[in-house]
Amino acid sequence: MNSRPKKHSLTLRGHRTSVSLEDDFWDAFREIAAREGRAINDLAAEIDETRGEDCGLASAIRLFVLRRLRAR
Repeated sequence: MNSRPKKHSLTLRGHRTSVSLEDDFWDAFREIAAREGRAINDLAAEIDETRGEDCGLASAIRLFVLRRLRAR
């Protein structure tokens, strides 16, 4: 298991950014987006818009994935 975060580029409402997440989180995030029939960039943009200023985007994505998996 590789626990080192890997950077991936995302486009959020026309703005390019990079997010570092562990492979397991990237995989789960992609699965959630696919299951909902959404593009990963759109889902990330929604998370970005709703996160608080005290929470980074990578942390917000991790929390989103965790909450979705717990809700199953």
